[in-house]
Formats: sequence, structure tokens, C-alpha cells
Amino acid sequence: MKKPPEIPESLTAHNHTRIDNYYWMRNPDSEELEDYIASENLMTQKWLNKHKNLYNNLFEEIKSRIPQTDESVPFKFDDYFYYSRIEEQHEYPVYCRKHLTLDNPEEILLDVNKLAKGSKFFSLGMFEVNAAENILAYSVDTLGNQIYTLYFKNLKTGKKLAYSLSNICAFSWSNLDNMLYYSVYDKAQRPYKIYQHVLGQPQKQDKLIFHEKNKRFACSISRTQSKVFMLIDTDSNNASETWFFDANTKDAQPLLLQKRKRKLEYHTDHYQGFFYILTNHNAPNFRLVKTPVQNPEIQFWEEIIPHKKDTLLEDFHLFQNYLVLEERKNGLPQIHIIPLDNREDYYLNFPDPTYIATIGDNYCYDTEILRYVYSSLNTPSCVFDFNMKTKTQTLLKQDQILPQFLPENYKSEYVFVSTSDRKKVPVSLVYQSDLFQKNGNNPLLLNAYGAYGEISEPIFSRAILPILDRGFVYAIAHVRGGEEMGRNWYEQGKLLNKKNSFSDLIAVARFLTKNKYTQSNLTFLEGGSAGGMLMAAVINQEPDICLAAYLQVPFLDVLTTMLDKDLPLTIGEYDEWGNPNILKFYQYILSYSPYDNLQARDYPNMLITSSMNDTNVPYWEAVKYIAKLRSLKKDKNLQLLSVDPDSGHQGASGRNDSYREIALEYTFFLSLLNKS
Repeated sequence: MKKPPEIPESLTAHNHTRIDNYYWMRNPDSEELEDYIASENLMTQKWLNKHKNLYNNLFEEIKSRIPQTDESVPFKFDDYFYYSRIEEQHEYPVYCRKHLTLDNPEEILLDVNKLAKGSKFFSLGMFEVNAAENILAYSVDTLGNQIYTLYFKNLKTGKKLAYSLSNICAFSWSNLDNMLYYSVYDKAQRPYKIYQHVLGQPQKQDKLIFHEKNKRFACSISRTQSKVFMLIDTDSNNASETWFFDANTKDAQPLLLQKRKRKLEYHTDHYQGFFYILTNHNAPNFRLVKTPVQNPEIQFWEEIIPHKKDTLLEDFHLFQNYLVLEERKNGLPQIHIIPLDNREDYYLNFPDPTYIATIGDNYCYDTEILRYVYSSLNTPSCVFDFNMKTKTQTLLKQDQILPQFLPENYKSEYVFVSTSDRKKVPVSLVYQSDLFQKNGNNPLLLNAYGAYGEISEPIFSRAILPILDRGFVYAIAHVRGGEEMGRNWYEQGKLLNKKNSFSDLIAVARFLTKNKYTQSNLTFLEGGSAGGMLMAAVINQEPDICLAAYLQVPFLDVLTTMLDKDLPLTIGEYDEWGNPNILKFYQYILSYSPYDNLQARDYPNMLITSSMNDTNVPYWEAVKYIAKLRSLKKDKNLQLLSVDPDSGHQGASGRNDSYREIALEYTFFLSLLNKS
């Protein structure tokens, strides 16, 4: 192992100085950095070579669970049915459509395998057809930095147009056949401008229609489901603002729906002369209001669905005769159906103790049919069509698991863990019934995220079966910082409350040990990005909490990153982590930032992965962390770093490459248990 040089860098703020011996690693062109990363990758590869058989077996086992050919359930949009399929021996999907009925000939929109040929990394972003349904726009990222290039394909000739648009975040067609709108990034990779593009004209001639100058806000463009308006949404972490204009016009003049106010959030759709608005105005868990298009301001908002203290209103869907709400209560999703003819409203029923249920592809207003998707930790993903009038449903597809998969062989649980401040943290669990004894002898993999209000959904994963079938318990801790238990659950896990996420995870780990699901020397932690930060912060507090941890593209150097306003995302995330240019936030972040709180003591086994093209969490966070850890640690445990030179924050792009990442993680864990 090549030891990296220590070059002290003084970092001073608020009359406080930190010495960072590895600050120099932020220079990607450094030969010393290149040599050090190469030595870390070589060490990981040598370790992996010793466990090659286990790794290969796990990879093949994961791969064998998944049908090599598969097809999605078609959905209707305008005059076509759209679907995708995966073909044997191919890494990427093929996107297709059929005109009017499924009996008509197939038309291939995009064969992503052909597009990705020759690319070390390939990510298809958005794709969408124009109003005439004869031009396809699609965005591509070949670097992993989530900055896209927009291409156009003539669907009549099958040929790509001879030009493209660069620096694209997202886009949306208008109702005009030759006109779309797109957002672009500033230097900090913040979507800050919306342009109007006329098909065929050079990008430099595109018309700027919106410029978001506040660096805490990022803007996007979309079309209402009614197709009447284009919406410009500009959002910060705790405020939003919407502008709208006619989707049929060539001369876009955006009108303000409601002026932004701090801590006022709202999200809009349009239906029959009204804007329907999901908002937190006087409603922490959100409520639904409507307002005439001619009078969109807040004083004209009329309440339709009131606020509930115990229920988070997540989304709404408008049909001609029904209003469908996506709600969340006690951490679990609910689908609430409200007939608009004064018949009694009702909820769908779901069989598992913990699950995910979400509205699927619904693009028709005048229909009795609601499409939704259901899954749980022991139920493969199912697509249903539910008749909202007769209350009957049809299973259209359930994901196939190979070889024969029997859900009854696996048991899921949903438990609540008490914290020291008397909160109840939900935990979703699953295990193989015949292998679980509840005597403390089962290894356990504990996953959590706990940031940005993101919900850690207990969705079925084929990839988890190899460890369940080796006796593992798999657990998801729904810690504060997510929004599982309502908006306040999120507020209690951010800013000056961030440490609640850590104490929640510690409480869950101790509960699972106390109640004989596992023991600490059989506990494994995994977390990605902000979830990786969560795991590293918890390990700093209680290094004996686990045998090993897997940190995927982890956010570890929190204070230095949040002090650097030139990095992507930093300024926009002041409302999540705090602005360390303010003393109280500086001191609080310093008190938990994983990199800053490494000490000379024992640490558990760790596998850390990062990517050179990651713009969300730069590579140096993981590289600096492992270098500092090695310089301080007193243990003889195994700590490994793997840095991917080609991918970004989301990891490898091809499906087999993603299976290899999972196989690497499981090889690391199982090798520590001497399991095959």
C-alpha cells in the first residue's frame, strides 16, 4: 500500500483553524493522487482475487435470479402504447411503442444497447415525443456527471437529426410540433435557466424565458397533465414558486402563480379551469387546494383536502370522476380514492406489514381505471389495474424471480423502536423463515438514509435474496431526516437536529441486538451518499456497533464541502445541513462531520466506493477519508477503497455492472463471516 504524502493545509473560519493533511487530494490532476488511488484500487483487487470464487458465485447467483428477457406493462399516451423490454445478453433496455392497439406492429424508439456501444458509461436521461408524435427527443450522459446532451430522432425515417443541445438538465415539449423547453446548468451545476428551442435552429439562437438568479433555487420545466399550460417550477429546500404560460403559444410570457415565501411550498397541476395545488401553507403535512386560473394567488385558494396531523399528503391525481390521493400514515403509504359524485371515499387494502404502493402510469382523464404498483420486502413488484367504480382489480404483471420463488418462505416485520427522546422509529425487516432463530446468531444488514425528506421504501429486491438465503436478516431503519412519519420527521433530522438521525440508527441497532435479531459482531451497516455519512458518523460515535460497514459514494467531508460555495449543490443545501458561514452551524457540523471526527482508535471493517465523475459527492471525500483513517486507526481490521474511473453518483450504468457492485459488497461481508 502506497502511503500518501501529508501536506498540511490550514482551513480557518470563525477564528477556528483545522489542519487538513489531505486537502491536496482535491486536485484531480495530481500525479500523487493518481498513484494513491491506483494503489488503493490495487489493494482492493488483490483482496478480491483471494475471494474470486465467492464473488463470481454471488454475481452469477444474483444474475440467475433475474430473467434475461423481460417486458414492461404497456401504457397508453395519446395515440400510442409505450413499453420497454430487456433482451438476453443485453445490458440496457429497448424502448418501443405501438399505434392505437397492441395488435399493431412494433416501432422501436430507442435501442439503448446500440446507443451505449463503445461507452464506458452510459445513462439515458429523459425521452419524450412531440405533439405530432413523429419526433423523439432524448437526453444522454456518457460521463456520469448528470449533465446531458439532447438529441432528436425523426420517427418516420428512423434517423437522428444532425445537431444536438448541450448542458441539459431536463426538458419538455410544448403543444407545438417543433417547440420544446429545457433547463441548463450554471457553473455549480444548478439548473438556473429555461430556454425555448425551435426544432432545427442552432442552440445559440434559443430564447431565454426564465432566469433563476437566487443560488438557493433550481428551476425546471414541465407540461400540465391537461396539456394546457407549461409550468416553470423553481424550488429551494424549503420554498417554491411556479410560473405558467400557454403550452400552445410561440411567445412564452410566464405568469406568476404565487410569489415565493420562505417555508411556503406548493406543487401544481391544472384541470378544467382550475389550478390544483398541493401546499404546506398552514399545513405542515400538506393539504390540497384549488384556485381559478385567472386568480391564482394564495388569497383565492379554496381548500379541498384539509391538513391532517397524523397523515402526510404526498401527491394527488385528477380523473374526470375521481380524485386519487397518495398519503402516508404511520410510515406506510395509502392510496385514497375519492369519487367526485358524492359516493363514499375509500382506501385500498394491502396485505403486508410493510410495503410500497404508488400510482403508476395514468395519462387518461376519462377512465375508471387506476394503475398502481405494489411491492414489499417479500413480494415482487406487481402492476395492477384497479377499477375505481366496481372496486375490482386485475394483476397485469408480477416480476418473475428465478428459480422458483416462494414468498411464504420469507417473513417481513414492521416494528417501532423507542429512542431516548421518546420517539418511535419504524423499522422494516425481512428474513428467510427457516433460517431465522431469533437467538442473536443471525447476521444482519442494516440500511438507512435519513436526509432530504427522502423515504427509504421497503421495496422487493432480487439482489438481497443471496444473503437472506445465507441466514441474514435485512433491516431498513426509517430514521429522522426522511419523511416516513410526516413532515416533522424530516424537520427533526436536518440542520441543528441532524444528530437525531444518528441517535435513531444507534437505537435501532441496539434494539435489534437486545431483541435477538442479531448481535453487534454480526451486524453490517450499509448506506449511500448522505446515508454513507450517517453510517460513518454513527461509527465515529460507537465504533463497536457493527462488524463492518459499506459506504457507497459517501458524503464524509461535510464541513469543508459546505464551506465551498463553488461546489455543485453546496449553496442550495444550506437549508438541509446549515450554512457554516454562520457560527452555530459551523460548530454543529464540525461536531459530527465524519472526516473531522476521525480519531486514533479502533474502527470496524469498511468497504468504501467512490466515482471520479461524481459531481454530487466528489471522489475526494472518500479518498481523503480512507487516507486519514489509515493514518489514525489502531486496529488491524480490513478497510478497502474502490474508486471507479468512469461512473458518477449513481454507480455503474449497465445492469450486469450494477450486479457486480452488489456482489462486491456481499463478498466483503460474507468473507468476514467465513461464509461461502
